[in-house]
Order: sequence, then structure tokens, then C-alpha cells
Amino acid sequence: MDQRKLYKTIESFDSQKFNSTQDLLTHVVRQLVDNDRIEIRGGRVWKLNQQKTAYDLAAQFGMMEKIKPHFSVRVDDYRMFKLLPKHRTMVANETNAYLRSKGILKYSATGVGDLMKINGTELYPYVLSFNTDLGHEHVAPMLNIISLAVTSMLRSRSIEKKRAQLEKDLDKARLIQQSILPEHELRFHNYEVFGISVADRIVGGDFFDYILGDDGDRVGIVIGDAASKGISAAVQALYVSGALRMGAGFETKISTLIRKINALVHRTFTDDRFLTLFYAELINDKQGLCVYANAGHSSPILYRAKSGAIELLEATGNIIGPFEDQMYRSEGIMIDKGDILLLYTDGVSEAMDEPGNQYTEKKLIENLSSMKKKSAQEIARLLLEDVQKFNAKSKYSDDKTIVVIKRVK
Repeated sequence: MDQRKLYKTIESFDSQKFNSTQDLLTHVVRQLVDNDRIEIRGGRVWKLNQQKTAYDLAAQFGMMEKIKPHFSVRVDDYRMFKLLPKHRTMVANETNAYLRSKGILKYSATGVGDLMKINGTELYPYVLSFNTDLGHEHVAPMLNIISLAVTSMLRSRSIEKKRAQLEKDLDKARLIQQSILPEHELRFHNYEVFGISVADRIVGGDFFDYILGDDGDRVGIVIGDAASKGISAAVQALYVSGALRMGAGFETKISTLIRKINALVHRTFTDDRFLTLFYAELINDKQGLCVYANAGHSSPILYRAKSGAIELLEATGNIIGPFEDQMYRSEGIMIDKGDILLLYTDGVSEAMDEPGNQYTEKKLIENLSSMKKKSAQEIARLLLEDVQKFNAKSKYSDDKTIVVIKRVK
């Protein structure tokens, strides 16, 4: 059998399912021994025993006298095992007295799998040995092909296993992140609130939350955006969301709460792991008082129903994380009936279309103004839908989060 056909033959074994690497190698050796086109009379699978620094016989096939079960050969007593990593394949006279007594006078062996270092010595995790009457010039190329094909299969299976595990971990992370996000809709006395978040990847660094006070007359509404993407950003978002919930439970002043959150993030994460944050507190009163702090976050847009005017709630402090001793001031506004406060992350305003044009804050304001008669839920969904369509064909994308607060009475 030529080398390409031999490689393809071994490669075809990978379509089957095996419970372990040893089962796969056992199947490979059995198939090679049983194949009439390959001149092999017998074969064995040797598995590295790291604790004993020895190779244990794992399987044997063919027209050879059987070796006793659990037979093992120490690496220090068998020179071939140490030489294989240098040559991959060896053909030599058998030196082990017991194996010679079983009629194995000459062996052909090849290592498979990625090399491991045991007590300073590189060793293959598995060795396949064969009995054949072919000369070295024919055996060595054949065994090299076997080694390459089988090692390739093992690597592919290892990658696939890791990928499957990663998918499970990501699914768990996604569920955890979803669990910290509140229900989209909140009705709080004179207000209706609706939030929605879409991660660019399976998990993201955007988050929002509603933190109700024990008395039911106060609610904190927060939106945040971790600087990077993926798992690391999601971890930071989860950490900050939890810290905010704990801190808000003590009814701390907003400025003090944000300052303590900043100190925690600074001590816990590296300087490049920062985030922006906007925290607003609504109170059940007729005046519509809203107290807020903006830690470097995209300026929320306040639409005034009576005049159609727009106000931007600019930053009242720096981003969270890189700088330890930071002060954050809180400011207050009055929200009248019909007024709309739009919170969003920069993945919304900076979303790009295919040519690279940004969605922009200006377009957000125009669309928000045109939706003034709609409910908080309708505004949030329609805005996000418009941004998603705008961003659909772009190579660049980011997490997108929108929270709409509307005073309805």
C-alpha cells in the first residue's frame, strides 16, 4: 500500500466514536494487522505509565504468541523508548528476554501523540510496535505515516474535546450573565422603564440593573460597559453588578457608592480593565427628582416633552478602575410627565455601517424625539432594531445596551 493510501486508510478510522484514546489506538492496530494489503503479522499498543516511568502493554493482536497480561517494561531498562522521540520510528533487534521468548526477535516501533516530559526525559504517551518481515527501508516510511496519521487524529480529538468543553463553559457563562440581568420591564410608581442588552459575542461586558429599595419608594437604575469584550469583560461586569447591589442595600449616598466601587475595581483588576458606569436613582415623589452620577459613561439623553428640548447628562467623574483615589459628585434633575431619559452604551452610538460611518448620538436624539409618544418598551426595541439594521453588514460590532425611562404620570 502506498503512503498516501495508508494515511487515508488510518484517517478513515476517525469517523468512528471511541470512549478513550486507548480504544482508538487499539482499533487502529487491529485494523492494520487485519489488513491484507499491509504486511504486518502482529501489533501491540504500549501506554506510558507516568508513575512507574514505564510502558504497560495495553493491547495485542496478530499471529504472535500472547504476552502475559499487565506486562510492563521500565523506560530505563529499554533504550528504545528514550530514542523514539529523536527518530519517531525505529526498527531493531529485540533485547528483552521475555519478549524474545515469545518469538519477537525483531521489532518495528513508532511513537504517537504529543511528547511529554517525565523526570526530564521526553517520551511519547503511546508506542505502537509491529512484527513484519519487511526490511527497514520499507518499514520506516510506513511507520512514520502511521505515527503522523494517528497523532493528527489524537490532536484533532483533543481540540474537539476542548472546543466542546469551551462551548459548555460559555453556555454556563451566558446563563450566569443572563441571570444577573433584570426583567426587561419595570414599573415604578410614575415611571415605566424598559432595558435590553445584546452581547456581540456569547457573553459581553455590557450590563444594566434595577435595584429596588426596601421601602419600595426608591429604585436605582444602572448601566455599565466594561472596556473589552468576551469572558474577561463579562467577569468584570458580573463583579461590579454584584458590588453595586450589595452597596446599594446600605442606602449609601450615590457619590460614596461609586467611589467605593471604583476602589474595589482598582484593587481587583489591572489598569486596562476599566469600565464606565451611569447610576440614577428615582424617588416616588410628585416633583420627579432623579439623582445620578456618571462615571465616564456615554451621556444619557433627556428629552423634555413640553419643549422638545434635549439635555445631556455629562460625566460627573472619571471611568471606574484605573485611578484609585477618585471623587464622584452626584447631580439632580427633575423629570416631568412625558419626559424620556435614554441610557445607552457606546456600542449603540458608535455602531458602524459597512462603509464605516457611525450611528452617532445625533441620530439617536432624532429617533428618540420622533418616538416621544411611544411606551418605554417600544422606544427601546425600535431604537435597538434600527441600530442593529444599521450595523448588520459591518465588520466591526460591539455589545449594545439601551435602557429607557419614561415618566407616564
